Amino acid sequence: MKRIDFENGTVTRNIFSAAIPMLVAQILSLLYNIVDRIYIARIPEVGTTALGAVGLCFPLIMIITAFANLFGSGGAPLFSINRGMKENQKARMIMDTSFTMVCASGVILMVIGLVFARPLLVVFGASEDALGYAYPYMMLYLIGTVPSMIATGMNPFINAQGYATTGMLSVAIGAVANLILDPLFIFAFGLGIKGAAIATVISQFLSAAYVLLFLERKAEMKVRLLKRNELRSCVEYAKNIVSLGTAGFIMQLTNSLVTICCNNVLGVTGGDVYISVMTIVSSVRQMVETPIYAINEGTSPILSYNYGAHRPALVRKAMVTMAMMILVYTAVMWSVIIFAPGYLIAVFSSDKLLVKDAVPALKTYFAAFIFMDLQYIGQTVFKSLNKKKQAIFFSLLRKVVIVVPLTYLFPYVFHMGTHGVFLAEPVSNVIGGGLCFVTMLATILPELKRMENQPTRN
Repeated sequence: MKRIDFENGTVTRNIFSAAIPMLVAQILSLLYNIVDRIYIARIPEVGTTALGAVGLCFPLIMIITAFANLFGSGGAPLFSINRGMKENQKARMIMDTSFTMVCASGVILMVIGLVFARPLLVVFGASEDALGYAYPYMMLYLIGTVPSMIATGMNPFINAQGYATTGMLSVAIGAVANLILDPLFIFAFGLGIKGAAIATVISQFLSAAYVLLFLERKAEMKVRLLKRNELRSCVEYAKNIVSLGTAGFIMQLTNSLVTICCNNVLGVTGGDVYISVMTIVSSVRQMVETPIYAINEGTSPILSYNYGAHRPALVRKAMVTMAMMILVYTAVMWSVIIFAPGYLIAVFSSDKLLVKDAVPALKTYFAAFIFMDLQYIGQTVFKSLNKKKQAIFFSLLRKVVIVVPLTYLFPYVFHMGTHGVFLAEPVSNVIGGGLCFVTMLATILPELKRMENQPTRN
């Protein structure tokens, strides 16, 4: 099985070797996530309502993903740093601890979700009509909570060992299965929105099975659940994993919080149709962010490994390469969004009224998206170099301190209606992204300079 050589390969080659398979994986993952919406929007007569109903499920789905990334994205950089330091036993225990927490939290979240799905959907802004579609979708989706979390949470450990192509395949299996099964269950079997959920759950089980098979049998470092007598000795590892993963966890939870707030305000100021508009805007954002996420996650193990191996020049080079790739890509995509938004919206809906409302909303939402790159770059560097406090602070700043208040202030205090909801995002991009990036430069670059004057690790 071909692996990326973090020890001897060049930084640029390693980033491309990791990022390209991860980009393919993320595009497939994007299809995995949005194909339900594309098909659901085309269910005869009820497509637009059903699409909005699935959008109401996003917060709960994001919470599940956030917990998977809490342990996966929190553990993988520590795993890579320890591998760079040649502390392989510690690295292995970090992976096993992450795996155990992923499985345990998956069971707990599934039970909580199944018991409280209906009141949660009401809190998320579901009307009585929307609840008729959202509730059955959510109840079926929750059955796949554990396999979904295993596939998402353990994939970073495959990539961190240099098996980028394998990481890609683990996502490809689920995505292809979902693409095939969705139209079968939705239209051929006539199950509608329930069929979309069933197809997704089956796909999640297939992805998780592949991830476990590889990590248990074929990877250089193999994963296993912690034994009962090991739990106490791994408490410190668990604390470090959670503290580092908290930044990404907060970022996803706050995304969920923002979605809830937006849906509530849009439900009041624009009605159910604007909840469907937000579903489309969120879907386009997922589509646009996918390559950025791939570049970030492809660069992260290289940053972590070289930082652990005491190679500041290579850390700096990885940072510059990552930043240039992200900025060039975003400039291209931003141009498409501003000058040809209709093509992107048409992927998700052919409803002319919906498209008419979605075009200005999309342009407003993405008006300053290029500034969001600064947040991505800063957050990735902080997380990869184990800078927990900075990563957590800037996760909270942009969403909780800036976006959530503006989501209410613009529509209600400044009487901007639905436009104000979508305007909150670009304002937060400029302020939050700028502060995150400047802080990263002011703190990380001097540390790397000091590291150059210290002895290199063998």
